Amino acid sequence: MNTDSKKIIPPETLLEAYSQGIFPMSESRDDDSVGWYSARRRGIILMDKFKVSSNVQRITRQGRFKCKVNTRFREVMEECANRNSTWISELIIDSFEVLHLAGNAHSVEMYNSAGELAGGLYGVSLGAAFFGESMFKHEKEADKVALWHCHQILHKNGFTLWDTQFYTDHLAQFGCVEISAGEYQKRLNIALGVRNREFKR
Repeated sequence: MNTDSKKIIPPETLLEAYSQGIFPMSESRDDDSVGWYSARRRGIILMDKFKVSSNVQRITRQGRFKCKVNTRFREVMEECANRNSTWISELIIDSFEVLHLAGNAHSVEMYNSAGELAGGLYGVSLGAAFFGESMFKHEKEADKVALWHCHQILHKNGFTLWDTQFYTDHLAQFGCVEISAGEYQKRLNIALGVRNREFKR
């Protein structure tokens, strides 16, 4: 990627924001600026409370989708942004691609038997914290299987905080809970107090 002619948010700016519980969002795909946000009530998935449906477990056991990590990061972001309303602008995609090249942004990708990208997710890692950003699917349950694999990666590599930014009923089915900003900051500080965890299968 040639970033010389592209406007980006510097990686150090992004990481400093995440270290303070702040994240960027644009107004639309065409927006050439970002706003910086936090949340009074924060959504997190407790590592030992993560769960998926029996159907997703069955699909995982059957190996219906093949999991890869960090091989098509930009495409995953573009697929996540490919919807009627999105906060993922070209500026955010370009900026996070640079963050990915720096080793702090990651994608979990699901491929079908034809080798096509069926679903996936992406997020940011810092210390022992993983900040989940967005996910997508082209095939039923592919996004949920990606979440399952993401949990396996986080658990295996010693991550302690899985941030979802906001709590939603949809995320609750995976074990997401809502905590106060103060409690979140305590958990974030602990996660940032250790060396960067690897994000690998």
